[in-house]
Amino acid sequence: MLTQILKQHYGVKVSEPIKLSRYDAFKSSKGLYIVVKGGNLTEEVIGELHLMAEHLHFQGDRFVSMFVPSKEGRLLSEWENEKLCVLVNRVLERPVQKKMGRKLAKFHYRGRSISSQIRNNSRVGQWKQLWEQRLEQIENVWNERIFQSPENDFERMFLESFPYFMGLTENAIQYLVDTELDDNPNINDNGTVCHERFSKQTWGDIYTVKNPFDWVFDHSSRDLAEWTREHYFQNKQIYQPDLNLFYADYQTISPLSSFSWRLLYSRLLFPLHYFECIEHYYITVSEQQKKLHEEKIEQLLRYSGEYEQFLSSFFDVVEAPTRKYKIPKLKWLKK
Repeated sequence: MLTQILKQHYGVKVSEPIKLSRYDAFKSSKGLYIVVKGGNLTEEVIGELHLMAEHLHFQGDRFVSMFVPSKEGRLLSEWENEKLCVLVNRVLERPVQKKMGRKLAKFHYRGRSISSQIRNNSRVGQWKQLWEQRLEQIENVWNERIFQSPENDFERMFLESFPYFMGLTENAIQYLVDTELDDNPNINDNGTVCHERFSKQTWGDIYTVKNPFDWVFDHSSRDLAEWTREHYFQNKQIYQPDLNLFYADYQTISPLSSFSWRLLYSRLLFPLHYFECIEHYYITVSEQQKKLHEEKIEQLLRYSGEYEQFLSSFFDVVEAPTRKYKIPKLKWLKK
């Protein structure tokens, strides 16, 4: 069906199908075509993503996926009541994980110079509000169940652990608020093109693909924090050397300001991994998925002390200039 859509609506003839993470893709003689289901996305949102993609492309990023207009000249088309976008990558190269910090810094550097105002896809200055909303939603679920007997082990662990993670969230929000009140951003703290969730897999595992549908407009510390979080959880025992190298490489292009370090740290304090586990458990109807989330929350609770140690040692591991910038540390964290 998708090959038919590409031919009829976009004039593109493709051959070999390729599965790219959550997207359907097809190779042709002219590159790699990616079909993205638009869902509830509006033309305004798509238009901004298109602007960001064009900007990064003209700034020299060869791996940005470019929007392909339909024969009618539309970026967002419809097929059988479903919204679709088509992207293309003309340059196909295997991803290389070396110097990821430096590559990400270049990506952010290019994104900061965008002149168009990004509204619909912007998260700049919204962290506090978004975190408070997320906390309130989970707290409401907890309040509904706290005076009932837990239905299973997951609920028992959730009911017992939530007060701790609520406290951690409140610490993250306070650290963020103090940063915005006490510190001053510099030019490297301007908003840039970031990712909803940046990890070593974000730019592809078959080909290097920088997909606009992974993007938001935000402070660069968002990507740094989320790469750090994922790297820690995948390499708990040996995360330090690569983490140190990642930040050293990044700062060869964009040195981090005091404001950046503090914003980054507030995001690491925010227990996103815990919130996602709770949210996904109550959303899914699959018993298999529920079981996986039960195993995940059990692991998160078992290693919560180690995560505190990670947070406590983070600035030392990445050699952040905490004395020079007078970056506050949290005394309650475990050493």
